[in-house]
Amino acid sequence: MDKRVRYKDFSAFLAAHFPFKVQKLSVNAGFTCPNRDGTKGYGGCTYCNNQTFNPEYCRTEKPIAVQLEEGKQFFSRKYPQMKYLAYFQAYTNTYAGLEQLVQMYEEALAVPDVVGLVIGTRPDCMPEELLDYLSELNERTFLLVEYGIESTNDVILQRINRGHTFACTQETVRRTAERGIRTGGHVIVGLPGEDGKQALLEQTKALSLLPLTTLKLHQLQLIKGTRMAYEYERNPSDFHLYSVDEYIDVVIDYVEHLRPDLVLERFISQSPKELLLAPDWGLKNHEFTARLQKRMCERDAWQGKYYI
Repeated sequence: MDKRVRYKDFSAFLAAHFPFKVQKLSVNAGFTCPNRDGTKGYGGCTYCNNQTFNPEYCRTEKPIAVQLEEGKQFFSRKYPQMKYLAYFQAYTNTYAGLEQLVQMYEEALAVPDVVGLVIGTRPDCMPEELLDYLSELNERTFLLVEYGIESTNDVILQRINRGHTFACTQETVRRTAERGIRTGGHVIVGLPGEDGKQALLEQTKALSLLPLTTLKLHQLQLIKGTRMAYEYERNPSDFHLYSVDEYIDVVIDYVEHLRPDLVLERFISQSPKELLLAPDWGLKNHEFTARLQKRMCERDAWQGKYYI
């Protein structure tokens, strides 16, 4: 990798696929999760409150096409030539029957100026018949399937009530990538019990072995009303909440050990203030990214520097 670039970023990845600007528009299609409805458990992941990433226009009583049109209105005033990726984001967006899923995805793609789909889901919710359809869909539009990995450690996965193992993630990511589908992953940095440098570097090794196209990181956030927030209030010493400068150096260590061709979509998430218990950095994504890039230059760091 050219050290002047420092890491493979998502905007350059999109620019290589599209001759115009594209923006993701979130869709809330009313899904649930198997660890919420009793199939695998109840309560969902201990850190999860989906209100933290649903924009105002994402309301399940609105049809998918209406949600997308309202999302387009927000961006089109400033960028009239913008095109869009429908981002099925809330909960597990492959957790329904095939016929229902196909109808939802095709409804999104029928909206003018929607040029592709991003589908967020769990690795234990990708049946072969759905992969068959997604393989065909991938031939006619841009498609990225993004799996919530969260951790590569089964003890941590059990602690946060994920309801699946890392072996399940490995198998599903490989099945998806073997179909030629762009495959993304998402991990949380600093989960309780997995906040030491050695544990995180072991995670980079495991992730780098997977045929992932993209990877999202974000810091552990404690969200009001979640089981993890309750655990924190009872035993705060079990948690290490990074300061922003500390987290920047952790991310740099992480990125230096990642496979150099992984596209890094983001490094933080900022939940609404009214829901966020801690840590409250008060930084927008672009502000954090600017500080990260400055620190990478100071450290002469780049993605894959120590990748073996």
